Amino acid sequence: MIRLSLPRTGLACAAALAAALSFGPGAQAFDLSQMSEEERAAFGAEVRAYLLENPEVILEAVNKLEQQQAAAEAARDDALVAENLNALHNDGFSYVGGNPDGDITLVEFMDYRCGYCRRAAPEVEKLLAADGNIRLIIKEFPILGEASVLASRFAIATKLVAGDEAYKNMHDALISMGGAPSEATLRRLAEGLDLDADAILARMSDPEISRQLQETRALAQQMAISGTPTFVLDQELLRGFLPADQMEIMIAEIRDARG
Repeated sequence: MIRLSLPRTGLACAAALAAALSFGPGAQAFDLSQMSEEERAAFGAEVRAYLLENPEVILEAVNKLEQQQAAAEAARDDALVAENLNALHNDGFSYVGGNPDGDITLVEFMDYRCGYCRRAAPEVEKLLAADGNIRLIIKEFPILGEASVLASRFAIATKLVAGDEAYKNMHDALISMGGAPSEATLRRLAEGLDLDADAILARMSDPEISRQLQETRALAQQMAISGTPTFVLDQELLRGFLPADQMEIMIAEIRDARG
């Protein structure tokens, strides 16, 4: 929430109104430095009176500024996706599921200990079930402490030991697991999935896992991604949780735009 405090001095009020007026077409900046003290005082008094009678001017200016900032952030995000599209789609190690030949690619940066990632998981599955033409890429991005890192290392170790299908099953188990992971709980998860728990636990220290996590973290930093879940839908960066129905609308718009 933005809280505004109207300035009391005539000069500051004049600057506030000048900022508001500058959003209009053809507006010119006020040069208060060219005014005398008496002119500034008179102008400030007029501005203050105007603002008190028309406080919506300040709100209009703030709304316009927020719109400009949102547009600038969207343009920046578009550029970040374009610059890093190959790393997002073809890093050579991230899990690729859904329809690998789908016309829409959905990339998710996730953390197993993230509550919003847990909320997003069934929404992603719902989306994939409803639309058989989506390619899903999962980026292991543990940012919530050692428990998150432990879970990600175990998931990647599962992929290295037993392949993609085993990884996806482990991913689904970890994202829905209650409580913090430990060697005992991870062993039980692996055994419950008929996997070789000893082999997976032994592989967790593999330098390849560290390399993958470091590369994903570096990619996230380059794209100014600091939270989970973060999605890249086609070429649009989506920061935060998004339900399946909203993603479906966006996907339909992307396909319509392609013709």
